[in-house]
Amino acid sequence: MEIFNSYILNLYILFKTLHKIVNISFSSQYHRQSFLMMKKFIWTVILLIGFVSLQAQTSTFDVSTSSFLTYQLGFQRPRESFARKEAALKALFAAKNLIWPARYLYIRSFKYDSQLEVWAKNKLEEPYKLVKIYKVCALVGTLGPKRFEGDYQVPEGFYHISGFNPNSNYYLSLRLNYPNASDRVLSDPVRPGGDIYIHGGCSTVGCIPIKDDQIGELYVMTASSKAAGLDFIPVHIFPVKFDVQKSYEYINTLTKDNPQLKAFASKLEDAFDYFETYKQVPVVMIRDDGEYVIKDALPKTPKFQPKVRPTSNHKPTVRKIDFLPTSVAKWPEYPGGAAAFSEYLKELSKEMEKVLPDDVTRAFAQVEFIIDTDGSAVNFKVLKGVDDYFNAVLVEKMEQMPKWSPAIYQGKPAAKKMVQSIQVGQE
Repeated sequence: MEIFNSYILNLYILFKTLHKIVNISFSSQYHRQSFLMMKKFIWTVILLIGFVSLQAQTSTFDVSTSSFLTYQLGFQRPRESFARKEAALKALFAAKNLIWPARYLYIRSFKYDSQLEVWAKNKLEEPYKLVKIYKVCALVGTLGPKRFEGDYQVPEGFYHISGFNPNSNYYLSLRLNYPNASDRVLSDPVRPGGDIYIHGGCSTVGCIPIKDDQIGELYVMTASSKAAGLDFIPVHIFPVKFDVQKSYEYINTLTKDNPQLKAFASKLEDAFDYFETYKQVPVVMIRDDGEYVIKDALPKTPKFQPKVRPTSNHKPTVRKIDFLPTSVAKWPEYPGGAAAFSEYLKELSKEMEKVLPDDVTRAFAQVEFIIDTDGSAVNFKVLKGVDDYFNAVLVEKMEQMPKWSPAIYQGKPAAKKMVQSIQVGQE
């Protein structure tokens, strides 16, 4: 419409100018009649040229989305990805009662949990449905937003796909609009960084990498939707999945002594909670100071009740030891020797694995104790452990060891201090 209105205005100005020239330059009736005939001819030519130009411009706008897909398919990697993935994706969308290509797409990624999710829906008012989950196969930096070039941080916040690279160094890539309006306020004003992508290749210096086969699939989904008219595909990047207890506790521990990072993570949690509740992408606003504001954010409630670890009533055996030689003629020996003691430690490790907290899969413990003159293991002290309950159970179990052959000092049994390391959990 803007093109058409501009064209009409220009024709009107041209016509008025020509009319003035005719009135001023030609006084005789003959000359005026000749020029009027010329003016009609010129006017017809102008109209014809203008009409053809207008048609060409209008056609360009009408076929822009088709031109985008044609351009993409002009490159080998998108062409291969469409050939391999499009039919399977159409079947997947049909199984989920989703229109292909997706009328609405939403992508969200979780740094700590190394996941990237793709959601879709058919109509604006419908809830989103989960389409795919991809594993993010590499990560650099730490949790928290990107604030300057070269910090190797993956951004956190609210973005959208701003470009498609069909010939990326990382197979295929989808550009994100970092820095966004918030980043431009809060990040380094001169060197905030840029060139943030979702891409293939499983290597990164601050992007979101997935496998080549997976980026091909994601590229087909997003490019098809864009070609169908979807210009805005939001991509939200979160530090953690706030509904996973281990992840939730980790971000709380990380931000406990950092009020600024805690406030930032809290805004992202608001957006996460909104989507989890309504399965709709929240409206995100940005204040003048760069802070995110989530429209209609839900009141915060504790997501997980803290787990209470059991307690142990075991009282360790403590003896008064009068003399501990620094060197002995013969060290204490476990019944059956070193091989038997090694087997005992393996069994102890398996038993202690059951006592680990739910969010711990591996631990390293170190225990100090004394083998007394009668061969009893006493006076245990945990030098490195996990928590009070784990440490108490470890001491209780080790006190049940069979009696050792005591150390020998100057031909007699002597008490001797021992330090033992124990690996518990997954190798």
